[in-house]
Amino acid sequence: MRRSIAPGDNRGLVRKRSIFRRRVSTRGLASADYYGYAPLALRDPFCLFMHPANPAHPFLTNRRVVFFLALLCCVLWGSSYPAIKGGYALFGIAPADVPSKLVFAGWRFLVAGLLLLVYAVASGQAVRGFTRREWTQISLLGLTQTTLQYVFFYVGLAYTSGVKSSIMNATGTFFSVLLAHFIFHNDRLSFNKVVGCIAGFAGVMVVNLGSGLGGIPSFEFTLLGEGFVVIAALVLAAASIYGKRISQGIDPIVMTGLQLSIGGAALLVGGYASGGHLSGFTPASTALLVYMAVLSSLAISIWSLLLKYNRVSMITAFNFMVPVFGVALSSLFLHESLLDWRYAAATVLVCGGIWLVTKEPAA
Repeated sequence: MRRSIAPGDNRGLVRKRSIFRRRVSTRGLASADYYGYAPLALRDPFCLFMHPANPAHPFLTNRRVVFFLALLCCVLWGSSYPAIKGGYALFGIAPADVPSKLVFAGWRFLVAGLLLLVYAVASGQAVRGFTRREWTQISLLGLTQTTLQYVFFYVGLAYTSGVKSSIMNATGTFFSVLLAHFIFHNDRLSFNKVVGCIAGFAGVMVVNLGSGLGGIPSFEFTLLGEGFVVIAALVLAAASIYGKRISQGIDPIVMTGLQLSIGGAALLVGGYASGGHLSGFTPASTALLVYMAVLSSLAISIWSLLLKYNRVSMITAFNFMVPVFGVALSSLFLHESLLDWRYAAATVLVCGGIWLVTKEPAA
């Protein structure tokens, strides 16, 4: 006999909701997470490691700790720009030596992927037992998000400055917002998103302004340099959407470790097959390569833990600091001009745009 429910008695509904939440929490990125968190995940590719609400963690929910760790991730990601260009110098890789660039990138991401897999195993996650379909999906993700993206990024970075690359690579956030509008019915463009995208792409225009004949402003933009950096950002945005889809049934850390390993291995095969090589190993160059591998795996692991125990909007709000640190560290280590008005204006526009598109709407 079914129990009648008096008007206003919502205990059954509350119980069903609690059961649903428990089921979702055991499935990782299930459908409820997909539709509820997709807007935020697309604005930030690293939200692929997002989890449903978790019990408070006394250490990882401490505001000072969260602030420090989030900034640490931004510093690590921002440091990759001068680190890559510094690696070209230490290993003697010429701008036109694309095969050696692929070898350089391949070793970085293969080691980073293996480090993530070791972390996953130590955390009790299964790294085997995937179906043929899942292996195909992970491989496709690795070949696009790692291999294809970094072919464009590593080549582009060789033909432009670290400061400009830091600013222009941030366009990936805006590409994600625009692509999401056409793919997800619940992630349409809003006023904040439109203004943020306009500001971000305006920053890209500003950073490429130069002085032409007679002091007339001209547009300084090359396909192999700035163009490849922007294409890399677009590839990352599209691949992140695909990664968001397949991560619903696969642990995100395991998925990332596998796709980095596969993508890194593909870069190595392509680089060595094209005549590339990596020589000039010294304590300094070896330490730099190890640092670049560690920064990728460490930043992803820390960021995923912060997203697990804190509000997503609070963590993604730090995204605008990545180009800031990228510009500052490129200026510091590569001795590139930081006082140029174009860089200052572009940094403000791009960071402001990222803040607008990741701003949590009012309840």
